[in-house]
Amino acid sequence: MDELHAKYEELKRILRSMESVAVAYSGGVDSTFLLKVAVDELGRDRVLGITAVSESYPARELEEATQLAAEMGARTQQIKTDELSNPEYARNPADRCAHCKTELFGKMFPIAKEQGLRELLYGVNADDMGDFRPGIAAAKRMGARGPLQEAGMTKADIRQLSRELGLRTWDKPAFACLSSRIPYGQRITREALLQVDAAETFIRDLGFRQVRVRHHDKIARIELPPDQIVQLFAGGYADRISAKLKELGYLFVTVDIQGYRMGSLNEALGATVGSKSAE
Repeated sequence: MDELHAKYEELKRILRSMESVAVAYSGGVDSTFLLKVAVDELGRDRVLGITAVSESYPARELEEATQLAAEMGARTQQIKTDELSNPEYARNPADRCAHCKTELFGKMFPIAKEQGLRELLYGVNADDMGDFRPGIAAAKRMGARGPLQEAGMTKADIRQLSRELGLRTWDKPAFACLSSRIPYGQRITREALLQVDAAETFIRDLGFRQVRVRHHDKIARIELPPDQIVQLFAGGYADRISAKLKELGYLFVTVDIQGYRMGSLNEALGATVGSKSAE
């Protein structure tokens, strides 16, 4: 057996040992794969996918997550989270994700307990351990487990196995909550999140699959993969995007010449990132 499928067998063993689980399910690559394997190993009645609905979760993602769960035959439930009502979250400190995970799992645990589900899971993977991820520490404190990480699975592993399982998320672009578009220290508001969501949705509808609109008050800093930056200008999209984003309230619209990179706002933390990368 090769290394990839050895990890897959280990994941299945871990899930079977749990007997029944609630999965934090967003419809992204990791949580979709985790929910699928959990249903396959434990059966539909012993697995529940729980989707948190809030201003930081795009409406389009919610629609897709619902469709994916139906395709997999998984049970799901939506819950309303209200992280913006927490002043510590809204002020957008570097450990913002810890407050988000605390809110999420705090709402999920009572549901899991009520339904007699033994474990609460989320889709952290082995690659996530190398970046600044305060949410991981918060999840651990709340008692949530990450079986993908426990099995040593990387994002590449999850994509390959998702493809083998016929999951259409196998090549889905990486996704993070909309609050990750707002620089640390700049207050998170409902209006800003809606503005970012509308901007990214417009650009995606033009055919750009991987996009981030970083929200710097009146400046929109667009991140795209390098080849798509060329496409943006060569294809004549620049003027349309600029006009739309200004219509949404931005004064200046820029394209980051470094291109898309996950967690780019962590760059402002400097050395702090390295010292907390294991969180």
